[in-house]
Amino acid sequence: MATQKQIQAARENIKKAQKTWRNMSKSERARSQPEGSRRKAPGRGSDGDYYHVAVRNKSQFKTFRTHDVGDPGGIQRVAGQRKSGTWGTVKWLIPKEWAHMKGGKLIADSDDARKVLEQLGSAPVHSSADMFEAKPRPKVPEKDKPTKAQQQARQENIKKAQRAAHQRGH
Repeated sequence: MATQKQIQAARENIKKAQKTWRNMSKSERARSQPEGSRRKAPGRGSDGDYYHVAVRNKSQFKTFRTHDVGDPGGIQRVAGQRKSGTWGTVKWLIPKEWAHMKGGKLIADSDDARKVLEQLGSAPVHSSADMFEAKPRPKVPEKDKPTKAQQQARQENIKKAQRAAHQRGH
């Protein structure tokens, strides 16, 4: 077990490293990393496995999470948490085997990719390499809620809960 003296020394070393890092320029930070300044950001080169379809600016978010939507290894959703604590979709990652690029447009080759592209608020526009930009899904005004889809989902959830309660013997 570490002594109090060792713990204090470790804390001071961490503070020194953080101060040094804050005072470095971006290029100095890049050179200090094992990959160096040659490393490209995700989606910036054309040799990746996914097309990146950005729907919101990442500067609006403080924390990010990526999770599979549907089949593992398929389409992924990158969600971001805002300073207010709410979450939103930052971008979609669509495997290159499930879509292709033609004339600056992203064309879906699978049903899952087609569904994601149809739900976007606009058609994805090619920006660079594997990056596309689109508008987020349109917002539905509160006066138009619940929508037909929401009503149907609620009914299905009620029926599912009733079946589960019936199976438990209630």
